Amino acid sequence: MKIEYMSSASVLIKDQDVKLLTDPWYVDGEFYGTWYNYPPCTVNLKELENIDGIYISHIHPDHFSEKTLEKMNKHIPIFIHKFHSDYLKKAIEKLGFNTIEVVHDKTVNIKGDLNIRILAADNCDPSACQKYYGCGLIEKTFGSTTIDTLCAIDNGEQVIVNTNDCPFSLAEQSAMKIYDHYKHIDFLCLGYSSASAYPQCFKLSETEIKNSQKQVVQKFLEQGESYVNLFKPDFYMPFAGRYVLAGKQSNLENKRAKIELEDALDYFQNSQKINHDLHKGVILNQNSIFDLSVGESDQTYVPINKQEKQNYIENILSKKSYDYENDDNPSLDDLLPLISKSFERFEQKRKQLNFSTKTQVFISLPENKFICFSGDGLEPNIVSKESIEKSEQYLYIETDYRFLSRLLRGPQFAHWGNAETGSHLMFERKPNNYERGLFYCLNYFFK
Repeated sequence: MKIEYMSSASVLIKDQDVKLLTDPWYVDGEFYGTWYNYPPCTVNLKELENIDGIYISHIHPDHFSEKTLEKMNKHIPIFIHKFHSDYLKKAIEKLGFNTIEVVHDKTVNIKGDLNIRILAADNCDPSACQKYYGCGLIEKTFGSTTIDTLCAIDNGEQVIVNTNDCPFSLAEQSAMKIYDHYKHIDFLCLGYSSASAYPQCFKLSETEIKNSQKQVVQKFLEQGESYVNLFKPDFYMPFAGRYVLAGKQSNLENKRAKIELEDALDYFQNSQKINHDLHKGVILNQNSIFDLSVGESDQTYVPINKQEKQNYIENILSKKSYDYENDDNPSLDDLLPLISKSFERFEQKRKQLNFSTKTQVFISLPENKFICFSGDGLEPNIVSKESIEKSEQYLYIETDYRFLSRLLRGPQFAHWGNAETGSHLMFERKPNNYERGLFYCLNYFFK
């Protein structure tokens, strides 16, 4: 088999004349316009007209990119996990594709000798992903979700495992099932970085931001070490998470918890936890191919020029617009009816979960006003900034009012979790503690 690196979490796996594509995200501007590929994507979609299948790991837009799939051949079958919810299936079929649902831990043939085995990552904990809202509308309880998956692709002789961005703690049991089934893994694709709003979207001191960056980066690198030691692959490749922020939020790029791909490889190759005689690290340029039969890639990797990257962000990406920036600016009177209905849904979910907190939630509104409510039944009120300053326990959220209007109208317009991942929301907390239940209920703050 051969592995061609495309972009982000997307690779093209080739076995003789059979081709399987994973998580294609090639059209920039996902997460409502903030996420762009870097290096800039050079994938030619016309060259993917006749592939034999696409694997979509989960519903997040950098994996299930509607903007990309809209431009692809609708006759290509798409393989997904058979989730409890059919939300992803319906979303794919709405685009015109045929969806093949793969039962958990069962092997399905793609074509020829090429097979895929998809397993769900369970035991949800949003903090493991550094995603504050979690996956909200998909997760049904605190502790169980099957939004994310990992897979094994084999041709009867060689095995490639793709963990995409599954945190190790969520996917360990499923990963062990894959290893127990195959016993030998030839190639491992593993994520190495965070994709959340923390710390760049939180009001923190410069020291707190730097410390948080180091902690988050280290956390994800250690998860990579765990995957390598569990699967014991001949070769492993850190990938996924290669994106930059565009538009007006591009000024947050340097505050993100991130490192370059070559820095991740350097960490793994110097890790004392990995047996480097048995497990070799690999990174690929875009459109570069690694041949498992000979254990080599067809190109020498070219490291990122950080100054060129910064110039690209400042001179090109910073000028990009977001999906909602052509919307009309809502007035305070436009938003108030949406807020009233949104609070009713929030309260319904809070009571269903038997969750309560004294934390007051403040959301910025036009005319220098703020909506204030709490997680213990306090009815929403319109207040001034002085109320925030007087509060001893609060979560403050600020976003573009046009985007807030979309969020309040419901997930078909904008989803709170994707808004956070896209760095569209700015936060301030007092004290600076994460309350999972509060963020979970806020996923339901729409009419």
